[in-house]
Amino acid sequence: MALIKSISGIRGTIGGKAGNCLTPIDIVKFTTAYGAWINEQSENKKIIVGRDGRISGSMVRDLICATLQSIGCQVIDLGLSTTPTVEMAVKAENAAGGIIITASHNPKEWNALKLLNSNGEFINAADGQWILDYAEKKEHIYSEVNKLGTVTFDNTYIQKHIDIILAHPLVDVEAIAKKKFKIVVDAINSTGAISVPQLLNALGVNDVTVINEEVNGKFAHNPEPLPENLIELCSTVKKKNASLGIAVDPDVDRLCFVCDDGSLFGEEYTLVAIADYVLANKKGNTVSNMSSTRALRDVTEKHGGKYYPSAVGEVNVVKKMKEVYAVIGGEGNGGIIVPELHYGRDALIGIALFLTHLAKFGKTALTLRGTYPNYFISKNKIELSDEIDVKLLFEEIKNKYKKQPINTEDGLKIEFDNDWVHLRTSNTEPIIRIYSESGTETTANNIAKRIMADIKELMQNKK
Repeated sequence: MALIKSISGIRGTIGGKAGNCLTPIDIVKFTTAYGAWINEQSENKKIIVGRDGRISGSMVRDLICATLQSIGCQVIDLGLSTTPTVEMAVKAENAAGGIIITASHNPKEWNALKLLNSNGEFINAADGQWILDYAEKKEHIYSEVNKLGTVTFDNTYIQKHIDIILAHPLVDVEAIAKKKFKIVVDAINSTGAISVPQLLNALGVNDVTVINEEVNGKFAHNPEPLPENLIELCSTVKKKNASLGIAVDPDVDRLCFVCDDGSLFGEEYTLVAIADYVLANKKGNTVSNMSSTRALRDVTEKHGGKYYPSAVGEVNVVKKMKEVYAVIGGEGNGGIIVPELHYGRDALIGIALFLTHLAKFGKTALTLRGTYPNYFISKNKIELSDEIDVKLLFEEIKNKYKKQPINTEDGLKIEFDNDWVHLRTSNTEPIIRIYSESGTETTANNIAKRIMADIKELMQNKK
């Protein structure tokens, strides 16, 4: 059981002892601190709240809404929703902020409070630290009875979200409808079962099969949309002779596709394909975190744009996108950020843009995937002992490879011609994560092994 308090929100397992897990006491404590932060920002006390389909979702929602009401906030509860829908609602309602109740790709026993600012974006590090400090040190004075806030319910925002997507200039409903796509959706027993079929129908896709469609939070498999968790989706696509398979995570901000032959399009290539389509119609720059595939850089340069890497984390991708005026960005985990909608990962706009791209391409998803360069990413980790100075360790690795292009914005990234390796420490575990990429799986693995050997040797020398 665990409780992870970070600058971006509060995440933990339900049940257990207060302070060790996500208990009612912890939910009230951190919601109070967030409400206090809202009060520090302005006189606006309107807060948007929405949740995914987790078993604990309604309980956590009730605690959050009551706590916000007790400190004088005006809460708009969207009910079952998606992360990008809540983000867009914050802006549409001119709210002071929002709370998304979701543990994203974590298993069913987890839940979390994801915290938004008035732009509908995740709060920054300084604001997150303010909230954490307040939660631990302050004794809040709650509102008297005549100054209690209000809670109103509004379940119309998924449709409003879809309407905005349909109006996007690069979404071609007519082209999609003409193709008569046959699509299978893995909704993983959460709000993708509500939002994705609704979107597909609005795009003119009438032949839709949904697996794991009951919104009960009892996830039929590990909810992270990784290859080992999408076996049922791949087999159903083949069985149904479908055009495409679509998988989202429980809060619908990550997206990946299955090709018509049942093979994976590759979550790293979700952003690559959508960026290819966007850049063909709108010139500009792109951003992804530096652990994402080089294929985005290749596609960007093909269209005359410039690719920029960011530190890992959605808030860092967004910051970099704003700095370089990127027209599309995201993360290699299937996160798509389309800035004219909002600065947040959004699987729904990703689906609409991908289907438009596929419709205009005129061939199968498998053929489309074959138009992009093949890169392989190897993901590894090394456990750290307490006495290891990671900064010094990275400095020694950097010195060893000083003749290579190096980026130190987030850990250490070293480039070798078209290959790269990225080392960064985990925020939640005493480990170094090591990601390497190459044109062949063997080379990617060998790069990782070489760097891991270097690290182990240096660690051994420190003993």
